[in-house]
Amino acid sequence: MKAAPEAQKRLLDLAELDSTADRLAHRRRTLPELAEIDEQSKQYAKLATEVIEAETEAGDLSREQTKAESDVDTVRTRADRDQKRLDSGAVTSPKDLASLQSEIVSLHRRQGDLEEVVLEIMERKEAADAKAAGLIAKRDEIAAVRSVSEERRDAALTEIDKETAEVRGKRAQIVGDIPADLLALYDKLRDQYGVGAAMLRGGRCQGCKVALSIAEMNSIKAAPHDEVVRCEECRRILVRTAESGL
Repeated sequence: MKAAPEAQKRLLDLAELDSTADRLAHRRRTLPELAEIDEQSKQYAKLATEVIEAETEAGDLSREQTKAESDVDTVRTRADRDQKRLDSGAVTSPKDLASLQSEIVSLHRRQGDLEEVVLEIMERKEAADAKAAGLIAKRDEIAAVRSVSEERRDAALTEIDKETAEVRGKRAQIVGDIPADLLALYDKLRDQYGVGAAMLRGGRCQGCKVALSIAEMNSIKAAPHDEVVRCEECRRILVRTAESGL
């Protein structure tokens, strides 16, 4: 393949821009904020699940407390009713009086037991409410921290995308100076090796950093200036310049 020396030298400018674009793409993929946000999102999801569990537990205890309080009210109402019957003097039979008094004592005992149950449930509910509140605070704190990380990520991505757009604009200008067949070869080699062209400097390929043999140097020296030469080691296009040592 043949191409004007100036067109070949433009490959070095293109390779530099492509390397810059690759670095920007790598930076975009590996922003520290991305790892931070991922970890923060995992923490948020875990806390969100724990909040639901704590709120569910608190809700269940609230319903349990309501039922227990209802049971207390039922027993209290029945005890009050019996106490009124006893106080009214309507019950005169000694046997019935004894039975009524016994029932009142039993109801008071039952009421006391149920009130203990209510207090125990209330304590458990207070603990569940406190746990839920603490988890909500942690969840919201993580959300706020993640929001800050997302702002930093967005700012970094905006800057990277701006630089990438500038590189693409410069690349488009350079591509216009390179023959289609030479550009196709360069792009093919770049896909294969990451870098499609490298300078020959001081007898050494700057792509693979391997020093060329005397025979290789003589062969390149004898080649026409418009001949597209390749590195025997890495197969990249070797661009000859005044620094090549020919």
